[in-house]
Amino acid sequence: MQEKKTEMANKNAKKANILDHHSIKHILDESVSEIVTSRGYVEDVRMSNIRLFLGTIIIVIALFAQFYNKKFPQNRDFLIGCIYIFFNGLLQLIIHLKEKNAILVTYPPKGSYTSTGLLVASKLPRFSDEYTLSIASADPKSISAGKPVQFTKSVTQWFTNEGVLVEGLFWKDVEALINDYAAEPKKSK
Repeated sequence: MQEKKTEMANKNAKKANILDHHSIKHILDESVSEIVTSRGYVEDVRMSNIRLFLGTIIIVIALFAQFYNKKFPQNRDFLIGCIYIFFNGLLQLIIHLKEKNAILVTYPPKGSYTSTGLLVASKLPRFSDEYTLSIASADPKSISAGKPVQFTKSVTQWFTNEGVLVEGLFWKDVEALINDYAAEPKKSK
């Protein structure tokens, strides 16, 4: 019976290639999303839907250009103007200005007194083991927006030598950060 439990734990363990920082960041980001949503926050997918809609428009225009009456050299200005400059520029502008490093945007939890959700962002620079996780308000101009919090820690604290994520340790760190954000600010006398 004990062997079955260890087998199941090994199958469910999240394993990353420890030599690939993209793999490490992906697993940590997925785990953060799981932790935040398990706390009652529901993901806000509006921006993702807008990006998908713009991508669909880009594809439709590209298909239109493909079967346009004029062949490539004559329809070049149409292609450059519509697809690459306007729509791709708009898409990149949304990603750069609105989303930044966001891995998760949420609605406020049900029954909460706040009117804003969370904007969870992360960074893992290339050639570095320092993972930065930050939590801020999805609407920083709101009166109920909390003060942004973040931590920066080495990923070596959360992974074994084989690349398996020690979820308990990571879970505690992320939950502590969520609790720091949710804590009411101390009133000074």
